[in-house]
Amino acid sequence: MNLFQTTRLPLLVAPMFLVSSPDLVVASARAGVVGSLPAANARTVETLDEWMARIHAELGAEKLPWLFNMIVHSTYDRFDREIELVRKYQPSIVSTALGSPARVMEAVKGYGGQVFADVITPGMAKKSIAAGVDGLILVTQGAGGHTGRYNPLAFIAEVREFWDGPLGIAGCVSRGADIAGMLTAGADFVVSGTRFISAQESFAGDEYKAMLVSSGLDDVIETRAVSGVAANWMKASLERCGISPEDSGEGKTIDFSGDISTANKAWKDVWSAGQGVGAIKQVQDTLTIVDEMHAEFIAALQKTNQLSERYL
Repeated sequence: MNLFQTTRLPLLVAPMFLVSSPDLVVASARAGVVGSLPAANARTVETLDEWMARIHAELGAEKLPWLFNMIVHSTYDRFDREIELVRKYQPSIVSTALGSPARVMEAVKGYGGQVFADVITPGMAKKSIAAGVDGLILVTQGAGGHTGRYNPLAFIAEVREFWDGPLGIAGCVSRGADIAGMLTAGADFVVSGTRFISAQESFAGDEYKAMLVSSGLDDVIETRAVSGVAANWMKASLERCGISPEDSGEGKTIDFSGDISTANKAWKDVWSAGQGVGAIKQVQDTLTIVDEMHAEFIAALQKTNQLSERYL
């Protein structure tokens, strides 16, 4: 089943660490797109249980899909307790990051859910397909937070040579025209993160949102210096925390142990953004953001139809 056939836009609001909130998940679903919750945003498993219970109750009653995102890296301590909550609340989609999706497959398939995997290379895509995923999310260069390596056009084209299933694209999707472009290039849906950090319903603080509004393409820096994984961050945020934008982060160890939303980790104090940050002009509620993107999407489709008539 293609969950995006019933949505207003083929758009998934990205699961964003320390940003995505239960309010954002619910507001996204009610606005006509798919909302998502990263497990690691909850300070404790008990809090996560409460959040998932609320989302399950509100969206389940309205039969609206939502996505639950899990870290499957070997250093992540909460995996076993979180997978039990997946069995309990049965989110429509479970996506995995930083490791093989094989760890969640039995639990999610057991209740009829779908498993999507974030991938940054064609090789990772092939491994995820071999593990039995239902969908792929190609994380491309310029994506906020943990980012990718490749241009979306080349990445989509190569993966489409061996995968005809649900395919999403993440990275710099901030406007409705971006959605139309990625669908034309061969994606089935898009993942938008940075555009929704500024949503009123997100966990991001006022200073974070103000920095997003004032930032443009030149203000986004890619480095491994924060978490050990290549990621995009706002330059002003790095500098405020004493991290040089020129620091490559080479040799930094990846460590997702402990309750990472409260542990003394550098990434709590720096703010991520993708290269599409320039689309953010003000803080808005989620419905208004989706309304704007929908209008832009329709306008882009109409322009595409006009161009098609010209060149046929």
